[in-house]
Amino acid sequence: MKIGIVSTDGKNVNDHFGKAERFLIYEAGTAAPAGIAERKISPLSTNDQSHQFDAARFDSAAKALEGCQRVYCTRIGDRPRQELEKRGIMPIIYEGPIADIRTTVD
Repeated sequence: MKIGIVSTDGKNVNDHFGKAERFLIYEAGTAAPAGIAERKISPLSTNDQSHQFDAARFDSAAKALEGCQRVYCTRIGDRPRQELEKRGIMPIIYEGPIADIRTTVD
């Protein structure tokens, strides 16, 4: 199973989905995930206090996660969560080492 990771340092899941500038793509199973790609994106958050949902920015982020079944991040807004779930990508709230992520293929 492929998973997306929101990480600023490549070692930990440590950022909000909306602030992500890249997704690290991993192949995951019962062992520690193995990195396979880095996909850069423009962050969803533009520091606009109104928190307007930008469909074009979201579509770009969703395309970067194509092929992934899950995305790990420290936080995610309700609308992005719903839109990812519509695309079959399950957001997982997690903060900690990427190496500690254990998944099973469903």
